[in-house]
Parts: sequence; C-alpha cells; structure tokens
Amino acid sequence: MPTILIHILNEDPIMGEVAELPAATDQTILVKNPRRRDGKDLHYLQANVTDVIWPLVRIAFIEIIPGEEEERLIGFVRE
Repeated sequence: MPTILIHILNEDPIMGEVAELPAATDQTILVKNPRRRDGKDLHYLQANVTDVIWPLVRIAFIEIIPGEEEERLIGFVRE
C-alpha cells in the first residue's frame, strides 16, 4: 500500500496510504490513515476516522513516498 503526501489547495499537506494511485479518469481519492506530515491527527476529523475521500479537484499534486523495498532497489549512487 503506497504512502502518499497530498497537497490540498490552501491547506497543509496530508500523509496517508492508498490501495492504488488515482487514474487520470478518477474524480476522488480514498486515503487511509490520514494524518499531518509530522504524524499528528488532523484537527478537522473525528478521532475514530480511518478513511477519507477527497475530490481530486481540491488537490494541487500528490507525492509518492518510497517504501523500504523501493529504497533498497534504488540505493546510493556515487558520481
């Protein structure tokens, strides 16, 4: 399950996991375990919320955070 950093227009970035990345035809994104970048809860969500659906029109861009497997594949490059 990829971890992503969502940059919502006029708000702080939100980190979470997604089952799959949104396709070009999608209008919404389902984010599991939404939280602030520092891991703290989002103040505007109830404490027991685990999934949130955001419309993609409110999102400026999405960063994909590499997992441990991908980091091992890329490794360190020396020039």
